[in-house]
Amino acid sequence: MKYILTGSIGNISKPLANTLIAEGHQVTIISNNESRKAEIENLGAKAAIGSVSDKIFLANTFSGADAVYLMIPPTFSVSDWLGYQKEIAENFVMAIQQSGVKNIVQLSSIGAHMGEGAGPIDGLAYLEKRLDGIEGINVIKLRPSYFYTNFYTLIDMVKHAGILGSNLGEGDQPFVLTHPEDIADAAAKHLLALNFKGQTIEYVSSDIRSFSEIATALGYAIDKPELPWINFSDEDTLQGMLQSGLPEVFAKSYVQMGKSIREGLIQEDYFKRNEKPQGKIKLEDFAKEFAQVYNN
Repeated sequence: MKYILTGSIGNISKPLANTLIAEGHQVTIISNNESRKAEIENLGAKAAIGSVSDKIFLANTFSGADAVYLMIPPTFSVSDWLGYQKEIAENFVMAIQQSGVKNIVQLSSIGAHMGEGAGPIDGLAYLEKRLDGIEGINVIKLRPSYFYTNFYTLIDMVKHAGILGSNLGEGDQPFVLTHPEDIADAAAKHLLALNFKGQTIEYVSSDIRSFSEIATALGYAIDKPELPWINFSDEDTLQGMLQSGLPEVFAKSYVQMGKSIREGLIQEDYFKRNEKPQGKIKLEDFAKEFAQVYNN
């Protein structure tokens, strides 16, 4: 099989590529960074160096593929985040139509059912809907929950303030969590089987824990067993992000996402469907990874 992976060699695409290559398949990884070429090739994959903003490059790269793994790469260099996401979504749609590729695994997100009001998830929901409109293709839309690895951004807060917190919710609120490796496993399962038909949604999650439990688990791992979870106001969260140097357009989008999580909107469809965690990496497993990053 011939697979095309977007997302360069990030936390999902790299383990996904390793799995596909280990099964003897041909893998091409798209990256806009020439310096990643050697590392991609060392994995046993082919490097396609170019930009997802280049429609012709995408169409040519997708041509002849049995399946494509689609993700909209993050960026902090644009002034209109949603506009950027929509532009890339349109480029993907055109490349799929031009190349004739029939099987797509899309990295979407929990909360995509909302369509809008979920911050950075809105662009992923837009891509879901645009893929709905393409006849004759098979798409599985993976909706992972909040990445464990997002807690790395709070390490400075833990070190300097002795607390863990955001505007995501109160301490007793249940929170759905996912590890990138579990997402890679889910994507690999579908790409290897290629037995999905039509347009399908699949939630991916690793654990469900309260914010207080998260703070306790991470705290124990770093010898701070009394580490508390603090639910910040939206305004305090925004100011904290701005003071840390995050551009305003991104800070406001993340605050909107946090607000929608706190209000139960982003996780609503997950719980309505009675979804359960199927990933192998639980909170206590991630806490060990968190401690390694914290102590470096």
